[in-house]
Amino acid sequence: MFLISKFTSLLLVIFLVSCASLQQQQSTPSLLDTEWLLEDLGGKGVLDRIQATLAFPAPNKAAGNGSCNRFFGGVEIKGETIKFDQLATTLMACPSEAISNQESNYLLALQKAERVVIDGPFLLIYAKELDKPLRFTRISHTGKPQ
Repeated sequence: MFLISKFTSLLLVIFLVSCASLQQQQSTPSLLDTEWLLEDLGGKGVLDRIQATLAFPAPNKAAGNGSCNRFFGGVEIKGETIKFDQLATTLMACPSEAISNQESNYLLALQKAERVVIDGPFLLIYAKELDKPLRFTRISHTGKPQ
């Protein structure tokens, strides 16, 4: 009887661990083929009418608009861990210093990204040296935030 009780306990533990693992996988949905609009740059807001974006057009690829230049590069996502690699940009002059500064800060934050979470309608990217995450809303196929 004691052996059956231990076996039953072992099966229960295995079942609970597998359920927890499955639940964790479901809490990090795929970002493939999604596009996001930057709404907050680590607690500093963003400039009005300047649309900084982030898209995941293919596996291990990221692209977007930094504020006035397009960027593209690699991205590695494992669970909640995110790392951008070798981001490159076009080299257009920004219309103002404020836009140029926002773009520089945004791209630097992406280079320092460590963790990604989807929280309701928001994509949150936590980066080294930022007290608050980058906050994005999803862009629908019509080009407007959802």
